[in-house]
Amino acid sequence: MQDIIEKAREIRMVIFDVDGVLTDGSLFVGDDGQEYKAFNSKDGHGMRMLQEAGVEIAILTGRTSNVVRLRMEELGIERVMQGHRAKLPAFEALLSDCGLPPRQIAYVGDDVVDLPVMTRVGLAIAVADAHALVKRHAHWITASPGGRGAAREVCELVLEARGQLEPLLERYLA
Repeated sequence: MQDIIEKAREIRMVIFDVDGVLTDGSLFVGDDGQEYKAFNSKDGHGMRMLQEAGVEIAILTGRTSNVVRLRMEELGIERVMQGHRAKLPAFEALLSDCGLPPRQIAYVGDDVVDLPVMTRVGLAIAVADAHALVKRHAHWITASPGGRGAAREVCELVLEARGQLEPLLERYLA
């Protein structure tokens, strides 16, 4: 675990997949074609704390959904890359844009389409219910499944490694 803490201490950006990571992977489509997704509010609060601590968040997803755009706007996340079924080119463009080396980036995924990015970052994270191959290539696996607190675990891991979790949590006890 010490190796994971050391990797997490270096993280300056966390990239999250959406379906299966920020949601449980279920896709609800109404008769009118409108797509619905359920996001975990605890995950959202963890993402806000991570941003408060100076760690940037990006979203990289293969699907395009208005509900993702709306939720990320609500969370203040500006780097939202949707519709990238081939995620590596989008990741490479992000690297060029943000100026961070891959070792300072964490990626959270759940399925094989995430592997090209996961194998290139400093901290590759799989959610508990990720595909077996994804788990095999992850540095760390969350205890919670996607959409059920996995993102909060990731945020708290990075915050703890940077020594910022306790001060952020203490303000709720004041």
